Amino acid sequence: MFDGGFHFEQPLWFLGLLALLPVAYWLKRSAARAAQGPLHRYADPHLLPHLTGTRDLRTTERWGRFLSWSLLWALLVTAMAGPRWDATDVRLFHSGNNLLILLDISRSMQVTDVTPNRLGRARHEISDLIRKNRGARLGLIVFASVPHVISPITEDTQTILNALPALSSELANPNLQGSRVGAALARAELLLAGLPEDSARSILLISDGDLEEPDLPEQVGRLASGGIRIHSLGIGTAQGGLVPAPAGGFVRDLRGEPVRSSLGTTLLARLAEAGTGIHRVADYRDSDSDAILRAVSVSRLPPQSSDERTRVWNERFWIPVVLLMLLLLARFRAPILRRSPS
Repeated sequence: MFDGGFHFEQPLWFLGLLALLPVAYWLKRSAARAAQGPLHRYADPHLLPHLTGTRDLRTTERWGRFLSWSLLWALLVTAMAGPRWDATDVRLFHSGNNLLILLDISRSMQVTDVTPNRLGRARHEISDLIRKNRGARLGLIVFASVPHVISPITEDTQTILNALPALSSELANPNLQGSRVGAALARAELLLAGLPEDSARSILLISDGDLEEPDLPEQVGRLASGGIRIHSLGIGTAQGGLVPAPAGGFVRDLRGEPVRSSLGTTLLARLAEAGTGIHRVADYRDSDSDAILRAVSVSRLPPQSSDERTRVWNERFWIPVVLLMLLLLARFRAPILRRSPS
């Protein structure tokens, strides 16, 4: 790689300047032949414009036009050659540890059996994961009745941090109640399928375990057999609490009784076991985040691979292009100015 400052990406384009040589040769020959044409046998050169209505270009005019068009051609060739300077070193993308977080934002996540509520506690856990993470690329999908991709797998975790305060149960469709994690798992599988095969792919399900889909363990087991590990992080307490309604009060069942939601530790642990992952219950210590990040960091790549960088140059091809356009604009405006009344 070129390590200097100013240089051209494709300098071979300057071979195009050689095309000016045959043009100059043709121009010289055509001028000589015009001076020896048949009309010159019957009239002096200074009378020919009055007889033909046209005049031959003077030598200075002919070569002046050639030089002006040569300048335009040289600017075009320079742009194609790609002038560049001022490089920035960026880290290369390598297959490694990838964690896609599935966050439950259903109404039951508004229960206040943990402070400030389950969803607020879940947002804090995600923030801890991002803060302590050093080697994994992260992504985020929120789900209730349907999944929504907040961020695909990325190294720009600041994007996820910026989105966290806006995540609430109001994003879910009020006409569709419940948590349907199956669709979120299917969406996560599609996002992780585009990653290199030698990368470590993991899913972290953050939920209160209030899930009612009967085939979840089988779906999670199928993902695990395809190389995608599933971990779970429970939010809530065994005592649980009443589920708040959007308009105030509490959500009620068909009998009119307030719905109580408690932490489904058994189901979440079962899903993690089927996904060859780990299960943790969120607390106010860092042990849960540390355990999840250790479980995610199972890539087979050497650690130094993530330090490889490449140099990205600031391309300046637009400078000769702008000059070319300005010169062409001046040439098109010149005849208009000559025709304008004085």
